[in-house]
Amino acid sequence: MKKYKYLLSLIALSISLVACGEDQKPAYSEGSAAVVKEGGSSEALAKGSKGSRDNTIKVLTPEASGVDVYSNADAAIDASNASDGYVMVKYTGSAAKVRMLIETPAGNTYNYLMDLDGNYDVYPLSEGSGTYKIGVYENLHDDQYAAAFTQSVSVSLKDEYSMFLYPNAYVNFDANSKAVKKGQELAGSANNDIEVVQNVYHYIINNVEYDYDKAETVQSGYIPKVDDTLASGTGICFDYASLMGAMLRSQGIPTRLEIGYAGTEYHAWISVYTKETGWIDSIIQFDGSKWTLMDPTLGSYASGSTVKKYLEDNTYYQLKYKY
Repeated sequence: MKKYKYLLSLIALSISLVACGEDQKPAYSEGSAAVVKEGGSSEALAKGSKGSRDNTIKVLTPEASGVDVYSNADAAIDASNASDGYVMVKYTGSAAKVRMLIETPAGNTYNYLMDLDGNYDVYPLSEGSGTYKIGVYENLHDDQYAAAFTQSVSVSLKDEYSMFLYPNAYVNFDANSKAVKKGQELAGSANNDIEVVQNVYHYIINNVEYDYDKAETVQSGYIPKVDDTLASGTGICFDYASLMGAMLRSQGIPTRLEIGYAGTEYHAWISVYTKETGWIDSIIQFDGSKWTLMDPTLGSYASGSTVKKYLEDNTYYQLKYKY
């Protein structure tokens, strides 16, 4: 019988994006909040002539290089490219349900439901340089898990952006993804990164509808599929943020998928980095010089008055996790 070094309950640690907040359901029909640059709409930009910015697809491919690997009979952690902001982890044991936990240098714990196909999956190291504790935990029964393998990894990141350019478990895409090709199309008229963000943002808020049935029934451990969201034109907050993240990352724009609380409800949104602005956090409107509150879910239905209410409350969005 296998000897377990650790035994723990993961009820409190399990991330469950079952909805995006009751108080975020549309209560108005005055039209969507808009991200508009002074002098023209993003719709015109998206449909206009070729912009001066290079819109070539730029997809970084995570690798399990085999240089720095920790393993036992049940799991393997490839940290060969940890300096680029990610690790590759696979499970090779026989448990029917497995979770992978990453404890960050700041003491936060990221919790993932693992695939059981024996292949490596990529997970971001999103809270800076330092020591990360990575653990693979097998389900015993109910909410009880035991550690199959744990390993501490010392990480010195090359920069603060690379982990938000690679695909990962929650923003999953490759060069052949339809979402990536759509992102390239939307970026075609842009002259700079901000205009790419505008075009992608407007496309999503105008073409993806909030799926209330899904929000009521989605299970813990749900992972977005960006091409499914693009094809169906529906999704919950997690889907909105993941799709926008894939489109922007594949255009070389660092994009964080962020999870936390909007009011009292669990929610997902994004922040982006451009050379013109640095990190743009909590944005939804652009007045020609300043961004405020980007949340593609909220923007897809909220009126200007609703957005204004959230803008005036700087405690409304509380960040917990970055992917």
